[in-house]
Amino acid sequence: MHETSAPPASLRLTVNDDALGANWRALDAMSGAARAAAAVKADCYGLGADTCVPILRDAGCDQFFVAHWSEVAEVIRHVSPEQIAVLHGPLRDADADYAMATGVVPVINSLDQAQRWIARGGGRCHLMIDTGINRLGVSPDQLSDSVIQSLSIDTLLSHLASADEDSTMNARQLEAFRACLPLVQHKSASLANSAGIALGPDYAFDLTRPGLALYGGIPRPELEDAIRQVASIEAAIIQTRTIGQGESVGYNCTFTADREMRVATVSIGYADGFLRARGPGGVLQHGGRELPILGKVSMDMIVVDLANAPGLEEGDWLEVPFNLPDVARQSSVSQYELLTTIGRRLRH
Repeated sequence: MHETSAPPASLRLTVNDDALGANWRALDAMSGAARAAAAVKADCYGLGADTCVPILRDAGCDQFFVAHWSEVAEVIRHVSPEQIAVLHGPLRDADADYAMATGVVPVINSLDQAQRWIARGGGRCHLMIDTGINRLGVSPDQLSDSVIQSLSIDTLLSHLASADEDSTMNARQLEAFRACLPLVQHKSASLANSAGIALGPDYAFDLTRPGLALYGGIPRPELEDAIRQVASIEAAIIQTRTIGQGESVGYNCTFTADREMRVATVSIGYADGFLRARGPGGVLQHGGRELPILGKVSMDMIVVDLANAPGLEEGDWLEVPFNLPDVARQSSVSQYELLTTIGRRLRH
């Protein structure tokens, strides 16, 4: 039986290599004396680890953070295991064994994880301190515990809860983190995420951990001039039709035509990360012309008004707006969710 290649897809996700590399270099420069790592969890925020990790590596990044142990395999194809850290830490003995076998670095988040790591042989690790976000991490008063004191800590970490806001929480966490530094031996310290970098040099310490801004997100206005759009999405028209006055479009008849209209059905929907919240007031584009979305977003399709581009036909490609701050404002979907909900059909 002959192998048959799949026909071309009706969706396109394009990652701008130059923009991604430039974003890391900009964030590294903004980190001052600190060096910038890269959060590459969630398949590089939805844009694909196999695509993005080599670009970040070649731009100069040498430290990479994932959340789950299952994410290591995609990253380890491109960088050395000792450059990879797992934020959720060794939840089970098998996690610790995997870290020991590969050289991937666990982030210790609790006394239990510290004991588990030491019991399986220990070695280089990072330690997360909770300074107020109350998710993962040991509390400052646990740093004196003998099991924590016996760890071989490379980097002390904490995570900012409100760095994207002008909140007093930022200064409180900074003060709390600084107070922890003398309490346990470590080689380096890290507090700032993407938004934290924009808070200034006091937050940079030795290592920053940008994520969203690498991929084109702008969590604070100070980053607007430094960060470039990384991802672009296109979807093909799969059918055109003319509907009459009084006819409705899509589920629940949420749009009814007030005139005869030429419309197009487009091959993208909420299964691809184009969530229903992007429908009301949303548009697709072609050559700078806006094509309003009509009715509800379906799983695999949306319908647009072709009045501004009447010559379009089946097979023509439309641009899906993906400037993250702009789309977040229009849809009220966070920039993080716009990226990480990108569907599998776009990423493969």
